[in-house]
Amino acid sequence: MPAGSAAVMKRVHLEKLQLCDALERIADTLPKVDILACLAVANAIVPLLRDGHRYEETVIFPAYETALAGGDANLDSARRLSAEHIEDECFAGEVTEMLLAIGHGKTIDNAEAVGFMLRGFFESLRRHIAFEREHVLPMIGFVD
Repeated sequence: MPAGSAAVMKRVHLEKLQLCDALERIADTLPKVDILACLAVANAIVPLLRDGHRYEETVIFPAYETALAGGDANLDSARRLSAEHIEDECFAGEVTEMLLAIGHGKTIDNAEAVGFMLRGFFESLRRHIAFEREHVLPMIGFVD
Protein backbone atom coordinates (compact mmCIF):
# COMPACT_ATOMS: atom_id res chain seq x y z
CA MET A 1 0.00 0.00 0.00
CA PRO A 2 1.53 3.34 -1.01
CA ALA A 3 2.37 5.77 1.78
CA GLY A 4 -0.35 8.35 2.22
CA SER A 5 -3.12 6.11 0.90
CA ALA A 6 -5.27 6.71 3.97
CA ALA A 7 -4.98 10.48 3.50
CA VAL A 8 -5.88 10.18 -0.18
CA MET A 9 -8.97 8.10 0.62
CA LYS A 10 -10.02 10.53 3.33
CA ARG A 11 -9.74 13.39 0.81
CA VAL A 12 -11.64 11.42 -1.88
CA HIS A 13 -14.48 10.70 0.54
CA LEU A 14 -14.56 14.30 1.75
CA GLU A 15 -14.76 15.64 -1.81
CA LYS A 16 -17.53 13.19 -2.72
CA LEU A 17 -19.50 14.11 0.42
CA GLN A 18 -19.09 17.82 -0.37
CA LEU A 19 -20.46 17.08 -3.85
CA CYS A 20 -23.42 15.26 -2.26
CA ASP A 21 -24.06 18.25 0.00
CA ALA A 22 -24.00 20.62 -2.99
CA LEU A 23 -26.42 18.40 -4.90
CA GLU A 24 -28.70 18.24 -1.87
CA ARG A 25 -28.72 22.04 -1.59
CA ILE A 26 -29.75 22.25 -5.25
CA ALA A 27 -32.48 19.63 -4.74
CA ASP A 28 -33.76 21.44 -1.65
CA THR A 29 -34.18 24.75 -3.51
CA LEU A 30 -36.00 23.40 -6.56
CA PRO A 31 -37.55 24.79 -8.67
CA LYS A 32 -35.60 27.96 -7.88
CA VAL A 33 -31.91 27.17 -8.14
CA ASP A 34 -28.60 28.97 -8.14
CA ILE A 35 -27.57 28.57 -11.77
CA LEU A 36 -23.90 29.17 -10.97
CA ALA A 37 -24.04 26.37 -8.39
CA CYS A 38 -25.61 24.09 -11.01
CA LEU A 39 -22.80 24.88 -13.47
CA ALA A 40 -20.06 24.46 -10.86
CA VAL A 41 -21.39 21.12 -9.67
CA ALA A 42 -21.99 19.94 -13.23
CA ASN A 43 -18.38 20.62 -14.13
CA ALA A 44 -17.05 18.86 -11.03
CA ILE A 45 -19.06 15.62 -10.95
CA VAL A 46 -17.49 13.47 -13.66
CA PRO A 47 -13.82 14.36 -13.06
CA LEU A 48 -14.21 13.93 -9.31
CA LEU A 49 -15.82 10.51 -9.62
CA ARG A 50 -13.51 9.34 -12.37
CA ASP A 51 -10.35 10.25 -10.44
CA GLY A 52 -11.64 8.86 -7.14
CA HIS A 53 -12.80 5.63 -8.74
CA ARG A 54 -9.49 5.16 -10.53
CA TYR A 55 -7.64 5.47 -7.21
CA GLU A 56 -9.99 3.08 -5.44
CA GLU A 57 -9.76 0.50 -8.22
CA THR A 58 -5.97 0.62 -8.54
CA VAL A 59 -4.99 0.97 -4.87
CA ILE A 60 -7.81 0.36 -2.41
CA PHE A 61 -9.76 -2.50 -3.98
CA PRO A 62 -6.67 -4.65 -4.70
CA ALA A 63 -5.63 -4.25 -1.04
CA TYR A 64 -9.18 -5.13 0.05
CA GLU A 65 -9.23 -8.22 -2.18
CA THR A 66 -5.88 -9.30 -0.74
CA ALA A 67 -7.23 -8.88 2.79
CA LEU A 68 -10.36 -10.88 1.91
CA ALA A 69 -8.36 -13.66 0.26
CA GLY A 70 -6.73 -14.42 3.60
CA GLY A 71 -10.07 -15.27 5.23
CA ASP A 72 -13.33 -16.99 4.50
CA ALA A 73 -14.94 -13.96 2.84
CA ASN A 74 -15.68 -13.92 -0.86
CA LEU A 75 -14.89 -11.16 -3.31
CA ASP A 76 -18.50 -10.27 -4.16
CA SER A 77 -18.30 -6.96 -2.27
CA ALA A 78 -15.25 -5.81 -4.22
CA ARG A 79 -16.90 -6.75 -7.51
CA ARG A 80 -20.12 -4.98 -6.51
CA LEU A 81 -18.23 -1.81 -5.57
CA SER A 82 -16.50 -1.79 -8.95
CA ALA A 83 -19.84 -2.28 -10.71
CA GLU A 84 -21.28 0.60 -8.68
CA HIS A 85 -18.49 2.81 -9.98
CA ILE A 86 -19.64 2.18 -13.55
CA GLU A 87 -23.26 2.87 -12.62
CA ASP A 88 -22.29 6.01 -10.71
CA GLU A 89 -20.31 7.38 -13.64
CA CYS A 90 -23.19 6.76 -16.06
CA PHE A 91 -25.65 8.40 -13.66
CA ALA A 92 -23.17 11.26 -13.15
CA GLY A 93 -23.24 11.92 -16.89
CA GLU A 94 -27.03 12.24 -16.83
CA VAL A 95 -26.96 14.51 -13.77
CA THR A 96 -24.26 16.63 -15.40
CA GLU A 97 -26.33 17.09 -18.58
CA MET A 98 -29.38 18.10 -16.57
CA LEU A 99 -27.45 20.56 -14.37
CA LEU A 100 -25.73 22.11 -17.38
CA ALA A 101 -29.08 22.58 -19.09
CA ILE A 102 -30.53 24.24 -15.98
CA GLY A 103 -27.40 26.35 -15.58
CA HIS A 104 -27.77 27.55 -19.16
CA GLY A 105 -31.37 28.64 -18.62
CA LYS A 106 -33.50 25.59 -19.37
CA THR A 107 -36.79 25.78 -17.54
CA ILE A 108 -37.35 23.11 -14.89
CA ASP A 109 -40.60 21.55 -16.06
CA ASN A 110 -40.83 18.92 -13.33
CA ALA A 111 -39.00 19.93 -10.16
CA GLU A 112 -40.10 16.74 -8.41
CA ALA A 113 -38.46 14.54 -11.06
CA VAL A 114 -35.26 16.61 -11.00
CA GLY A 115 -35.15 16.40 -7.20
CA PHE A 116 -35.76 12.66 -7.32
CA MET A 117 -32.90 12.25 -9.79
CA LEU A 118 -30.48 14.32 -7.72
CA ARG A 119 -31.44 12.56 -4.47
CA GLY A 120 -31.10 9.14 -6.06
CA PHE A 121 -27.62 10.02 -7.21
CA PHE A 122 -26.24 11.57 -4.03
CA GLU A 123 -27.88 9.03 -1.72
CA SER A 124 -26.25 6.23 -3.71
CA LEU A 125 -22.86 7.93 -3.38
CA ARG A 126 -23.32 8.34 0.37
CA ARG A 127 -24.24 4.65 0.78
CA HIS A 128 -21.16 3.63 -1.21
CA ILE A 129 -18.91 5.80 0.96
CA ALA A 130 -20.50 4.46 4.14
CA PHE A 131 -19.85 0.88 3.05
CA GLU A 132 -16.24 1.67 2.22
CA ARG A 133 -15.73 3.37 5.58
CA GLU A 134 -17.41 0.60 7.57
CA HIS A 135 -16.11 -2.47 5.75
CA VAL A 136 -13.39 -1.85 3.18
CA LEU A 137 -11.08 0.62 4.88
CA PRO A 138 -10.94 -1.18 8.26
CA MET A 139 -10.05 -4.44 6.44
CA ILE A 140 -6.97 -2.80 4.94
CA GLY A 141 -5.93 -1.06 8.12
CA PHE A 142 -7.40 2.40 7.59
CA VAL A 143 -9.18 3.59 10.69
CA ASP A 144 -10.45 7.12 11.25
